Amino acid sequence: MTLVQLRHLVSLAQTGSFRRSAEALFLTQPALSRSIQALEEELGQRLFDRIGWRSELTPFGREVLARAKRLITEAEHLKESAARLQTGQAGRLRVGLGSGPGAILTAPVLRHMATHHPAAQVEFARGRTALLEQALRERRLDALVVDIRSVPPSADLLVQPLAELRGAFLCRAGHPLRAEASQAPLPFDSLRRYPMASSPLSDEIGRLLLERYGPQAHLDDCITLRCEDIGTLVQVVASSDAILLAVRAAAPDLLELPVHPPLNATARFGLVTLVGRSEPPLLEVLRRLIAELLRD
Repeated sequence: MTLVQLRHLVSLAQTGSFRRSAEALFLTQPALSRSIQALEEELGQRLFDRIGWRSELTPFGREVLARAKRLITEAEHLKESAARLQTGQAGRLRVGLGSGPGAILTAPVLRHMATHHPAAQVEFARGRTALLEQALRERRLDALVVDIRSVPPSADLLVQPLAELRGAFLCRAGHPLRAEASQAPLPFDSLRRYPMASSPLSDEIGRLLLERYGPQAHLDDCITLRCEDIGTLVQVVASSDAILLAVRAAAPDLLELPVHPPLNATARFGLVTLVGRSEPPLLEVLRRLIAELLRD
């Protein structure tokens, strides 16, 4: 039994004529007859009584017709849904966001989806990279957007670099160090006089800080406020004398503190998916948005 045969059934029920139905379906009458006969043989009962030139539904045929119409309607809806899924107008996307990407992407991406893809379901998860990787492997997430330097090399992960954003030491307007910084870049020990906040940093950033500023820049010693949510840290820094170490783009309302030697550190954000797994169509929408949003 095929949808084509069911459509033939519906057409013949509407016209009552093999000739008219064959013309409407662009078929020959013998081809239409064979299609209806094959359907009757498969179902085990006659669908039509042939009365002269007219074909009328049998009682069994009327039952089959009602179900055939429902099946055809469902098939059409399925085709329409598939088209919406393919173009990103519908569907579901579950993405794990690292702290930096989360601070930059969450609000604008959700706003874009609500405006341009209102039927789509988008779910963001936040947490440590290791936990997000586990959720990806367990199929609870479709993709990750994280600092790819925090992702250990693995044969089952596909890592696509997307953007490299500059890191900086940031503070509120009116911070005591702003006056000092107006005269000359600050030595790192000046920053150590104040609480320093950061989300979890990669080992590479930890090594870079030690190379730039010596043992006093060891992450275990200099970072006093840690949180996965950079947005929370930004609020703390905006209302206190704490200093934030983060990608510049994650806190556009804070001010940058020039330091000597310069930090010259970047975060390399990328998209992580599972090798061999088909991508949800909505992921391409997210990929384009990320290209627009992850900029200094």
